[in-house]
Amino acid sequence: MQITDQFLRKINYLRVSVTDRCDLRCVYCMKEKMNFLPKNEVLSLEEIERLCDNFIDLGVEKIRLTGGEPLVRKDIIHLIKNLNKKKSISNLKEITLTTNGSLLKKFAKELKNNGINRINVSLDTIIKDKYKEITRFGNLNNVLDGIEEAKKNNIKVKINTVVFKNFNENQISDLVNWANKKLINITFIEVMPMNDTDMPRHMQFVSLENVYKELDKKFKFENSDYNTGGPSNYYVSKNLDIKVGFITPLSNNFCASCNRVRISSTGKLYMCLGQNDFIDFREILRTDRSDDYIKEKIKFALSIKPQRHDFIINSKVKPYINRFMNETGG
Repeated sequence: MQITDQFLRKINYLRVSVTDRCDLRCVYCMKEKMNFLPKNEVLSLEEIERLCDNFIDLGVEKIRLTGGEPLVRKDIIHLIKNLNKKKSISNLKEITLTTNGSLLKKFAKELKNNGINRINVSLDTIIKDKYKEITRFGNLNNVLDGIEEAKKNNIKVKINTVVFKNFNENQISDLVNWANKKLINITFIEVMPMNDTDMPRHMQFVSLENVYKELDKKFKFENSDYNTGGPSNYYVSKNLDIKVGFITPLSNNFCASCNRVRISSTGKLYMCLGQNDFIDFREILRTDRSDDYIKEKIKFALSIKPQRHDFIINSKVKPYINRFMNETGG
């Protein structure tokens, strides 16, 4: 079976936030003093696995675990281990992870042993003081050590970098050169208008069109048909041994090829990161409902998946999305 949405887009990619908690406080993701959810509001690992099972039955081939920071979730390896077992008996082909990298040195070997072959690491600067500034109290060395440990265990790493106004705009070329030395692909991402953190979103936003133009002058990019199943457009260069990606939800809408839906840490199924509509699966999972009922609700959700998001960032419009990124997941 293969599910499609109302626009006949094949939906084969599920992103699951396993926790709203994180060991960092990145300034574009959450407030410095965050009130995290009571634990009973967050799905149990068993509930997450059951939801994933139903999506897999409906044709989902790729699951990405996100957060918050997924590696702070107690017993997360147990969930990954159970999901990995399904790859040989179901539609599921890949389990991936998005992490801030701070706990990667500890978990890399277990991740590899349980079927994680590819991860995204969020890293917005390679300058120690700037890293501490953007994460509020993170330690860059922990992340760099974690990346090396992942590579040592043959996990393919990709770097995700949010371009942040008056913070890392002048570091982009250095980040590309650093990633090239490490032979790690890198993707640049625009700030998205999720709920306001301690700074209005329009004061954080940088259009990647300008970033691309500056990098293109130096590296002479060529289009690449490389695709990881996500929204990145990738480019190659004769001056580089890596691919450089751009995720541009505001300056260049990419919704026509959307193949994914998201489950928040509280069990809300968001058909679109850039819309507020959701189906609440926590209530369904915690009442006596059958898997057939869950599948029908999933199909209904896809029948109302919007054609595109409505992201807006300017000084006159409050963020369109009324939730923080750490709840929904990246």
